[in-house]
Amino acid sequence: MSLQDDIAALITQEATLTLPSFGPEIAWQIGTTLRDLALARKIGLVIDVRRFGSPHQQLFYCALAGTTPDNQRWVARKINTVARFHKSSYHVGRLLEQSGLSFSARYNLPEEDYAAHGGCFPLNVAGAGIVGAVTVSGLPQREDHNLVVEALCLVTGRDYQTMRLPNEA
Repeated sequence: MSLQDDIAALITQEATLTLPSFGPEIAWQIGTTLRDLALARKIGLVIDVRRFGSPHQQLFYCALAGTTPDNQRWVARKINTVARFHKSSYHVGRLLEQSGLSFSARYNLPEEDYAAHGGCFPLNVAGAGIVGAVTVSGLPQREDHNLVVEALCLVTGRDYQTMRLPNEA
């Protein structure tokens, strides 16, 4: 899949994977869906589901066996990216790749606080907009992204096979 195809697919994912509402129950459903997928596949993963605000409200958190504090740091940096740009962290990364610029060169923001790598997806509520994010860390970035998309498809009743990004060649 070309870079342009990826960006088009990411735009479609972000527009399509909307929730009718969001609160602690939905956060729990998304988080436990991710946890169940990770356990079934024997994946070490950190999972975070939160509502944006000042301050953000963490509604679900889980660190599975095989993760380290570095995974939590990646989660925090990815969340900052989604909170600022209201796009998935992988989408921001693909746009940077398209521009040929680094994160700090393009946005003049410290890379130690932001990560334009896959694994964080904005939670978009119909009629309300972006209200939070779901984030994972533990796999290569495209796989992190696809795992979140898979969980959101399961929660929203969408077909994952038509929504996922294909494996890179």
